[in-house]
Amino acid sequence: MKAGIVGLPNVGKSTLFNCLSNAKAQSANFPFCTIEPNIGVVNVPDPRLEKLEQLVSPERVQPATVDIVDIAGLVKGASKGEGLGNQFLGNIRECNAIIHVLRCFDNDNIVHVDGSVNPIRDKETIDIELQLKDLETVEKRLEKAKKTAKTGNKEAQVEAGLLERIKDALLQAKSARTVVPQNNDEEVLMESFQLITTKPVLYVCNVDESAAATGNKYVDQVRELVKDENAEVMFLAVGTEADITELETYEERQMFLEDLGLKEPGASALIRGAYKLLNLQTYFTAGVKEVRAWTINIGDTAPQAAGVIHTDFEKGFIRAEVIAYDDYVNFGTEAKVKEAGKLRVEGKEYIVKDGDVMHFRFNV
Repeated sequence: MKAGIVGLPNVGKSTLFNCLSNAKAQSANFPFCTIEPNIGVVNVPDPRLEKLEQLVSPERVQPATVDIVDIAGLVKGASKGEGLGNQFLGNIRECNAIIHVLRCFDNDNIVHVDGSVNPIRDKETIDIELQLKDLETVEKRLEKAKKTAKTGNKEAQVEAGLLERIKDALLQAKSARTVVPQNNDEEVLMESFQLITTKPVLYVCNVDESAAATGNKYVDQVRELVKDENAEVMFLAVGTEADITELETYEERQMFLEDLGLKEPGASALIRGAYKLLNLQTYFTAGVKEVRAWTINIGDTAPQAAGVIHTDFEKGFIRAEVIAYDDYVNFGTEAKVKEAGKLRVEGKEYIVKDGDVMHFRFNV
């Protein structure tokens, strides 16, 4: 599961990527400095993991991770191959969610590809390119589906109907995610189309240091623009975040954050936002050898969660012993949780909750 960072050239994508991953994506004041997509495997900050570490004192701790992809900047005409358009669109198609970075700061020393700072225009530039690419995909599929539908094929008729609705939305400059599938068949079809504008999106407003804690007028404009999109808006000062990552000690970083009026780096909140955007959640295993955060999809059952550790755990699943995170913290040890009768035994139908501390019984 990957979240791709997209935006126009020079909006702070590669600098943000560096903050998130500490990988050294090239960061420079000119377009197309990131030619190949850079992938960073990023630890998901989770205070619960730190608390479990304090209680258990394990030999090692393993956080959950999420893959972040830094993708080359897009320009007008990308859907027709302008700039690095085809490569950009191919890379974004392979991602499961989009982190859309918008420039929301004024700085005469950093060139804007369109000559002025206007996040609304910038968002629309990228939306239109993605919508045009999806329209191309939809029109090809629709032509094929219509031919098959004429033979009386019911599945093709359903597909053609859905594609017509998507095409209408795209022609109105609306993203495909605004078209709601009417039934399970349409849901399956929508997923099979692999359209770029159905991917969930998180808008990240890149502000200057003075707006790091409160945002600014540009952030307000973006929030107003996307209020009907069912999308989240965050803001962070990417340049300042880069400065924070350069500091040597935790204490220095905390002092810097306090001066800005922040409790934690904005990058930490962004990573958690990307994790949620990908429909992911965490369960824990806790023992003296290791305390570990495991990544699963929201809605996964206990056997599916067990399968993340090893496929044999899923195949031979017998039961799961489950402790709610709050109960583990309140009682302090697994033994005390058992004494209090708070350890539950769950079967194959159990839907894992975010933060569950689990132990699996299996037989292969």
